[in-house]
Amino acid sequence: MSRRARVSPAEAGLPDGGARRRTPGLRREEVAVLAGVGASWYQWLEQGRDISVSPQVLDAVARVLRLSGTERRHLYVLAGLNPPVPEVAPEQRDMCEGLRRLIDTWMPYPAHIMDAYYNCVQYNAAAAIVLGMRQEGTQNCLVDFFTDPLYRSRSKSWEKNARTVVAQFRAASSARPDDEGYQELLDRLHADSPEFAALWAERDIEDAGQIRKELDHPLAGLLVVESTAMRVPARPDLTIVLHTPLDEANTAAKLEWLASPQARRGAMYPVAG
Repeated sequence: MSRRARVSPAEAGLPDGGARRRTPGLRREEVAVLAGVGASWYQWLEQGRDISVSPQVLDAVARVLRLSGTERRHLYVLAGLNPPVPEVAPEQRDMCEGLRRLIDTWMPYPAHIMDAYYNCVQYNAAAAIVLGMRQEGTQNCLVDFFTDPLYRSRSKSWEKNARTVVAQFRAASSARPDDEGYQELLDRLHADSPEFAALWAERDIEDAGQIRKELDHPLAGLLVVESTAMRVPARPDLTIVLHTPLDEANTAAKLEWLASPQARRGAMYPVAG
């Protein structure tokens, strides 16, 4: 009822006839006509009665009521259906500058942002120094994990983590089974990495979370960090990955040193690995 009250007949493409209405917005009967459903059925829907509801009908109602993506998902939940995959609202597409400030504030610890297809959107200076992220790479975190020789040379926990990384990718891609972007990435990984293909065939699945990483940095030696993947509900297409030093190998102090001007000058010279 509250959503009906927001939409005027003119906004819905209906003539208002100039007559005053007892209630603002659309009437139930008007929503029913515009959504292509029966008036009684729509009334039962608003009353929360035990009726059969399809995603197609809910989408029609959401369109008439001009629901946002969040409101549309909530409508699915109220109707007892699995909500659709979250989408980015147009007014939230300018959040990247704020997220850039977030990962820069995470210095001297590595942090980066990925899109839904694991393409690296942004990374801070520590991610470049510690993880080897750079413009001349593929700019895809999943492809680089399996094919970048620089990252492979530094990762002491690569074999252990590879299984988790593939299982998390399966969970992400399974949420969008018809998404061509995931299929293109999957085809690329099968072509470029036999190791990925072998792990994919095992069909493990796991939600994104935390991964322990052991890295052998050419200047600082052993680094032990924990990466945490986080989502911002307003930008479901992006994942923020923050790396936190663990209480091992004096990692926090080493990361602070690597971000210092002295260490950065040393990193300008060729180093094995």
